[in-house]
Amino acid sequence: MATVNIAEAEPWRRQLKALRPLFSKCACLAALLTVFAATLAPAQNHPTEIQVKSAYLYNFGKFVSWPLERAASSDSFPICILGKDPFGPVLDATVKGESIGGKQITLRKPANMLEAAGCRVLFVSTSEQGHVGPILAAAQRMNALTVSDIPDFAEHGGVIGLVAQADRIRFEVNRAAAEKSNLVLSSELLKVATKVIDKETPGQ
Repeated sequence: MATVNIAEAEPWRRQLKALRPLFSKCACLAALLTVFAATLAPAQNHPTEIQVKSAYLYNFGKFVSWPLERAASSDSFPICILGKDPFGPVLDATVKGESIGGKQITLRKPANMLEAAGCRVLFVSTSEQGHVGPILAAAQRMNALTVSDIPDFAEHGGVIGLVAQADRIRFEVNRAAAEKSNLVLSSELLKVATKVIDKETPGQ
């Protein structure tokens, strides 16, 4: 998977900031998510796969509600990467200076689930594929929004799974898993998911 340096990521970040006012209008959500799921191409003006996934990871937090006590437990909004970081500087550039719900976004890279306590959004890297079950069980207790591009992640109990479909990056949602984590997903987010899973996965 290709990586991009900060200088290359800055034009994408400027694009993201230009689109930010539209994200407050739910009617525009489907169109905007289509932008982030645009066909991946090597042309300079097209976002890379990493940029699209970074944009998703940043924006998912805007369409999820956490339990009140959980939301008030920190002055920041931690987005965490568990395992090998696939984003490099792109995610840093995407969230730099940004906030969600009035809380400044911070990036963390916990070494294990004990260190992941307090994470609001938890991206589970493909390097952790062999430990998904225990990770999801712990994340559920922490009320963390789990996101990953591990194959069948949502089917196996993750809340949001990033999937490649026809050269686009889309996402699937496990609403049952979200409910077990005491998370409320926006109906607008569910409308643009390629699949919504409403039943618990066996073994959860």
